[in-house]
Amino acid sequence: MAVPVSQMFTVATYVLTQKLKGVKRYPLVLMLEPLFRCNLACAGCGKIQYPDHVLDKRLTPEQCWAAAEECGAPIVSVPGGEPLIHPEMPLIVKGLVERKKYVYLCTNAILLERKLDDYTPSKYLTFSIHMDGLREEHDMAVCRDGVYDVAVRAIKAALARGFRVTTNTTLFNDAAPERVRKFFDAMMELGVEGMMISPGYSYEKAPDQKNFLKRQRTRAVFSRILHEPKKHWRFNQSPLFLDFLMGKVDYQCTPWGNPTYNIFGWQKPCYLLQDGYTATFKELIEGTNWDHYGTGRNEKCADCMVHCGYEASAVHDTFSTIRGFGRTVVATLMPTAR
Repeated sequence: MAVPVSQMFTVATYVLTQKLKGVKRYPLVLMLEPLFRCNLACAGCGKIQYPDHVLDKRLTPEQCWAAAEECGAPIVSVPGGEPLIHPEMPLIVKGLVERKKYVYLCTNAILLERKLDDYTPSKYLTFSIHMDGLREEHDMAVCRDGVYDVAVRAIKAALARGFRVTTNTTLFNDAAPERVRKFFDAMMELGVEGMMISPGYSYEKAPDQKNFLKRQRTRAVFSRILHEPKKHWRFNQSPLFLDFLMGKVDYQCTPWGNPTYNIFGWQKPCYLLQDGYTATFKELIEGTNWDHYGTGRNEKCADCMVHCGYEASAVHDTFSTIRGFGRTVVATLMPTAR
């Protein structure tokens, strides 16, 4: 099982509570970006193209904790940039854990091994390691040789100390399904708790625009990758989201499910698009024209099938219909039966 029972219970209880209250739009995962600065310059990244005076800005621990409390989501994902660059990241994580938020600290792992002493193993803390494939594919994706080997050493070190560790993989147009399947095998052999996968989205500021996946190509690639999944593969995400990637089920985007807070405020409408910012989470939820976003509604959303837009849609399906719940149970217990 890729997710601890306590975390699954917390999320399920939270979602059911929102539904019983009649809340139409509720957050599932807070995307908390404390900085945009990174120690890599990946060709597919649109977060590091800001000028230096922006890259030098940081959220304070107090701002991070306040955003988590204001939002109320049970899970906090901390991407970047590279979060481990932030000098107060251990304090930020400590405060989030004390608030019993399940924290996924996203990192390229270059600094992780030397930073492990700054953190305490907890069921509330997971290091989510950016791994975009086997050595050749990963080093090419991050535009630097040797990063794959550094990340593997860091994963082993973190696991040896009792930390929860997952991987986070973004696939692009040149993804070779058989190589990706071998990559899954390699991550399972390392002993990571689970894997998260998602197609790349064409950030307007990303240097490399030619390799982002279109919707039809996404379904074709992921169908080949996930066809007859091996029993030892573990994914740290909704099985219905994986069905969505394969084209077995269709969803409309729920961008409010993964709201983003960063140095500019609450980002409208989601982690991937920038249509302005609000000062409060309430203003984000109540003041955003959500009907303007999603496939068929906005040309910028036409090819997006990314987890931060559709994972919450899959979770909503699980708890909204008997059919959705049944499919989730079957996909979880018998993944090859999907």
